[in-house]
Amino acid sequence: MTDEAPVISAYDVSKRFVTKRRETSLKESAVRRGLRRGPRIEKDDFWALRGISLEIGRGQTVGLIGHNGSGKSTLLKTLAGILQPDSGSAHIIGRVASLLELGAGFNAELSGRDNVYLNAALLGLSRQETDDLFDSIVEFSELGDRIDDPVKVYSSGMYVKLGFAVAVHVDPDVLLIDEVLAVGDEAFQEKCLARIKGFQEAGKTILFVSHALDIVRSLCDRAIVLDHGRMVYDGDSDHAVRLLRGLLGVAELPETMAEAIKAEVVPLAIEDIEVAATPGGERLYAFGQGDPLAIRVHLDVQMDEQVWGGGDVTVVVMTGESTPLWVMSGGGEAHVRPEVGPWIVDFVVPVMPPVRGPFTVAVSVRDSASDRVLVARQFENALAAPGDIAEGWVYVPYEASVAQGIRT
Repeated sequence: MTDEAPVISAYDVSKRFVTKRRETSLKESAVRRGLRRGPRIEKDDFWALRGISLEIGRGQTVGLIGHNGSGKSTLLKTLAGILQPDSGSAHIIGRVASLLELGAGFNAELSGRDNVYLNAALLGLSRQETDDLFDSIVEFSELGDRIDDPVKVYSSGMYVKLGFAVAVHVDPDVLLIDEVLAVGDEAFQEKCLARIKGFQEAGKTILFVSHALDIVRSLCDRAIVLDHGRMVYDGDSDHAVRLLRGLLGVAELPETMAEAIKAEVVPLAIEDIEVAATPGGERLYAFGQGDPLAIRVHLDVQMDEQVWGGGDVTVVVMTGESTPLWVMSGGGEAHVRPEVGPWIVDFVVPVMPPVRGPFTVAVSVRDSASDRVLVARQFENALAAPGDIAEGWVYVPYEASVAQGIRT
């Protein structure tokens, strides 16, 4: 440790979003408000972050990982000053370059060239400094003649290339990166990773979000795991990755967690899973886009309320490479009570999303009182969806056209 002040710091940061829910029927309105007519908009609180505290020293590269919706992007935006916390405080010392959202800070009506100067100015560069760096930025972005096209006609990959090229040329003290690099092609990702390693060698401070856990393990000696807005681990990146995969049910639980669970006794077991078109229907192993998907989880509760207070079941649908596609957390609708015996929990997806290639399912049960994962299991039987994963995990309908002409 050092007496030097941390470059990035957050102290007891919490962030709340208020969502609006409209009553959908007169019956619901009457039940909630008596016999007064008309729908009413109700406000619900959603806490994206709860009591986050961290310090990151100069020259550290830290990965920020967690399931979708765990609060990673919200935390980065709060640290960057884009969002203000509802409680606590967050600070960064030095020049910050951030890639937090695809196209953030771009003016869609302006050309790529104009957006380079606009973004560079926002990041603190003078006109002369940007002039000196412009050719290098364009070369790194690989946009060539397209630099003078309006960015509204850019693909998502071109957005990322231009945004990253500007960010890494401003010589930042701190680099904040969200999952935007996943949009670029493989060759460009390798170039970006090489530049990040150059920043590491230069002693820059880097905090980035990534679902590519192998990259986190190779680049970071420290990682932070978020779960439902709370920090559940901050430390060694290998251990953090194992912990997250345990939470998602895609690997064995870390030894330290397994030992803790063993000492406190695991009150239930995940026995089996059935995947069909309807709950309890004939098992299926292949699904097409638009098909219904029903996932039935069989549990065996072995201990009553004297040992635990019940748990909530979460199902994660993943690619064959254990990348989460979507998460279904039932909460009250998938709560298992502490009553000994067999239990069945059903999750129903009315319309299968356009997934390609093999996918698999993982299940975990979280203790309602302690919010700790009690047991997690991945089911090895791969399910199939039509399509070639070389074309991407998700199929998105699109149209293409070609015409010969002169650009105006």
